[in-house]
Amino acid sequence: MQILDRVTTLDGTVTTLAADTVTAFAASLRGALLQPSDAAYDDARKVWNGMIDKRPALIARCTGTADVVACVRFAAEHDLLVAVRGGGHNVAGNAVCDGGLVIDLSPMKGILVDPVKRTARAQAGVTWGELDTETQLHGLATTGGEVSATGIAGYTLSGGIGMLHRKHGLACDNLLSVEVVTADGTVLRAGPTEHADLFWAV
Repeated sequence: MQILDRVTTLDGTVTTLAADTVTAFAASLRGALLQPSDAAYDDARKVWNGMIDKRPALIARCTGTADVVACVRFAAEHDLLVAVRGGGHNVAGNAVCDGGLVIDLSPMKGILVDPVKRTARAQAGVTWGELDTETQLHGLATTGGEVSATGIAGYTLSGGIGMLHRKHGLACDNLLSVEVVTADGTVLRAGPTEHADLFWAV
């Protein structure tokens, strides 16, 4: 890993991250940590809106919750500007930032459908097309995006109007619980009966 001398902090100032600091961070992740010098960097920073052309200092391609925790703690320790990418479909380009750390959840593609309970558990990198493919095997569907490339996480947390919303409500109305990594790196499960205030805020 190389030294990073143009890293943006939360207050907009620029700082430096030493090469050994970045190397240690990379070693703490199961997923890849990309820098501007890496061959995969340009593809990883692209989002759905082609007009967005931001250049983060680091892109962490998370493969699970432990990677997300490591990213949040690293960002807090170094006061880094952070963007979180799910499906990368946000028109404003909020899934990427200039000079900061992108916590990229798009490699997190786990989906588990329970046809008896008629529920699905999915990781934050899943798109609606991917979720629909798994739920349709069991004759199930939920209010979801009309564009299959839209990520389920950002869509649901923004409310979520879809083809079934007149009968079944918004996507957020069908959300049963969430696993959340808080700003201090704590992992919490939030729902109507546990951490209900956090669930309401989400």
